[in-house]
Amino acid sequence: MTGRAPSRPRPAGLLSSGRPEPLPGRPTLTTPPRLQHEAIADLQRQHLAGQPWLGLGGLLLAAAVFFALALGTGSTTTSLLILGPISTFALPAVAMVAFWWNDWPGSRLTTPWTGLVDTALVAAASVVLTIAGQAIVERSDVQAVFEASPGPGVPATFPATLALAGAAFTAMLQLSLVCERWPLAGIGRLRSGLAALALSWAVGTGAYFLFVNLDAVPAAERAAAGLRNPGGPIAAPDFGSALIAVGVWQAVLFIALRGWPVNAITRRSPRLLAGNALVLGLGALTYTAFRNLAHWQPDAISAVCGCVISAALIVAMLFEGWPAARLPPAPGRAITLTLTALAALALNRALAAYAASVHWTRATPDNWITTAALSFIGAGIILHVGIGLRWPFTQKANRHP
Repeated sequence: MTGRAPSRPRPAGLLSSGRPEPLPGRPTLTTPPRLQHEAIADLQRQHLAGQPWLGLGGLLLAAAVFFALALGTGSTTTSLLILGPISTFALPAVAMVAFWWNDWPGSRLTTPWTGLVDTALVAAASVVLTIAGQAIVERSDVQAVFEASPGPGVPATFPATLALAGAAFTAMLQLSLVCERWPLAGIGRLRSGLAALALSWAVGTGAYFLFVNLDAVPAAERAAAGLRNPGGPIAAPDFGSALIAVGVWQAVLFIALRGWPVNAITRRSPRLLAGNALVLGLGALTYTAFRNLAHWQPDAISAVCGCVISAALIVAMLFEGWPAARLPPAPGRAITLTLTALAALALNRALAAYAASVHWTRATPDNWITTAALSFIGAGIILHVGIGLRWPFTQKANRHP
């Protein structure tokens, strides 16, 4: 006998910090509750029991991230030009840490260091990815990445790199949510995340050079900035708005509705085929309806669709579907969709009211609404819920006794 007190047992599936263990085959957002690991399902029930206060607390932290990004350089316009591209390029890295790495390397630490370490990693990755995106789209100039007005002939990242950034993030969400991380999840947590990031960039870059054209930019300006014109059939703004329309259905079906209706298909192959076809098909129909039937401009489509995506994150991630999650499935889904629509409308009107008060030169109000909703608000929500683990609002619930 050493006189050492025996360690107290901890619930199965939890680390000593109270976090879910990085279990093999950890469920995705679309995993039905009946198939989730008991410890993770129990943690979700604890979070739901704490709603709506957990969601309201998360709104405060998400708002802090939003204002830090929206006004981080001292003004709304310069923040859009500098931090807009950087925060958009950050989104695939955020998804990698939250959905693939299960918060590694911060998962080795206790809160709040978990979120702080992972956020620092994402911030560093966002700068690297922005510089890489600039090198792909135009002439590389690292200093210009951090300048709002780099001057004539200097390659600016806004808006030139946004189409590539959006393509990479759309591909990352398709791999993470719609494809359920298959088949990359089988090669291990860290390698699968890096492989997903690399594959999403490869798909996004390929789509950019295959489909996009920059014919609207005068040839002299393209030559001065080293801007490469892929010569594809779709103008860059239309390409970007079509991607965001696809993102609407990624968010609505696979975040707000947790994979319904395709998660009712038990066999993986037909389920993945159905999910991809549904998201891409509905995205194409949405873009076509807005562009050709309603005759909306690409910037307006992007602004509205971006607000819907952020609204889905607010309803389904911050509030975990409360109060719809307490109801039977059918009425619960109806209420979730209704709340998402109302939140999107309120968000769009609030952002539009502010954007109308700003004097814009190199951007439009709709450009800012899109970036504010997707990159500034969306990044804050995923950082708080998926990476920061709702700290400090679940500190007591997650603390091991």
